Amino acid sequence: MIKQTTIRETVAIEGIGLHTGKQTKITFKPAPPNFGYKFIRTDLEGHPVVEADVDLVVDTARGTTLEKNNVKVSTTEHALAALAGLEIDNVIIELEGQEIPILDGSSGQFIEALQKAGIEEQHVEREYFELKENLTFEDPDRKVEMLAVPSEDFRVTVMVDYNSEVLGTQHAQIHKIEEFSGDIAKCRTFVFLHELESLAKHDLIKGGDLDNAIVVVDKPVEKTKLDEIATILNKPKVEIVEKGFLNNVKLHFQNEPARHKLLDIIGDFALIGTPIKAHILAARPGHKANIEFAKKIKELIKREKKKVVRNFDLTKPPLMDVSQIMEKLPHRPPFLFIDKILELESERVIGVKNMSMNEWFFTGHFPGNPVTPGVILVEAMAQTGGILVLSTIPDPENYWTYFMKIQEVRFKQKVLPGDTVVFELKLASPIRRGICHMKGEALVNGKIVMEAEMMAQIARKDNK
Repeated sequence: MIKQTTIRETVAIEGIGLHTGKQTKITFKPAPPNFGYKFIRTDLEGHPVVEADVDLVVDTARGTTLEKNNVKVSTTEHALAALAGLEIDNVIIELEGQEIPILDGSSGQFIEALQKAGIEEQHVEREYFELKENLTFEDPDRKVEMLAVPSEDFRVTVMVDYNSEVLGTQHAQIHKIEEFSGDIAKCRTFVFLHELESLAKHDLIKGGDLDNAIVVVDKPVEKTKLDEIATILNKPKVEIVEKGFLNNVKLHFQNEPARHKLLDIIGDFALIGTPIKAHILAARPGHKANIEFAKKIKELIKREKKKVVRNFDLTKPPLMDVSQIMEKLPHRPPFLFIDKILELESERVIGVKNMSMNEWFFTGHFPGNPVTPGVILVEAMAQTGGILVLSTIPDPENYWTYFMKIQEVRFKQKVLPGDTVVFELKLASPIRRGICHMKGEALVNGKIVMEAEMMAQIARKDNK
């Protein structure tokens, strides 16, 4: 029984964005169980949320960028690798700017900050995905091969080969995630000297510096070219003391580049949203391949979850019956669509609706072939969420709950007369200024029949 974790205290780090060159600040805050990782752009109006979700990745050019509703978060991999490497499950990540600071080009300073904040165990069990059969990915154009095989732990083995005399063929591995902090976290990103000019022309590495990347020199370079590189890096001059690395950077490990590629895999795989038990073997990986393979794993997890029947004890006494529900909600029959509340926690609620053939809407909705209207399911889910929202204030009888937005609604199968529908809603982000963002699922016989995201606002009745 391994429990989920969060951090004990808030901690912040400031630095320059590698590609934007702008000063930015990242703040890690404790989050409730089942929250996951969510970025909050505090520099933008409304503080929009961007989930750490592989399906939101829009760019993998020299880093991993997420985007939701035209809001971006860039260079996520090193911070996420630190969180995953410390096995921290739930964290709010506030960001004052688009790009996460590059710092020294590794996860080392993120690890130090998070360890300083402290790690706190939570009361909810951590769920793992255990791979049952081999899964492969290949990108022939980039000569990338990746393989996931069943394992009792999360293991990673990496091989890199850039046809470079300096780097040669390198390997790196961890046998369990606990090795990340000591063996991988401080390994820095790297770039070949001949790539710098191209990156600069593509409006990247504005914050590039010899302090946040290893520059590999594997070809002869004229002094005029070194002067151009010095301009790019905002240095009075750069030099190659010996063939290998610019300004004779001392490596932490002989295979530091391979170890950094392993770091990137862990950071990108954190976007799957579920810790996995598998051995990842990767040849010549990069962000693009990492993300594509992570998407395959996430899709496999989704398919496996659909096979799992979730059971709820519908015979136990309810936490709230219909009379108690009406004390909280202003809805009344025939527009009250939940019969009882089974569970109610600070970030989760479970409600139940029995679909009787005597329901008024079956009379006119597909006569002769009665099907519960989708809007009724949406409203029933919204009312269940209303109970969760109102439970956060001491005098709910003095407040209305208005739904501001409903999105990502999907209907999986028909709900028929005689079905018992269980609605489960969880907070998708902390409640702020009376605004609540929730994710919900409706289940019949333990299988999902509908899902949606909802946003609601609490308002006093005397301010309507």
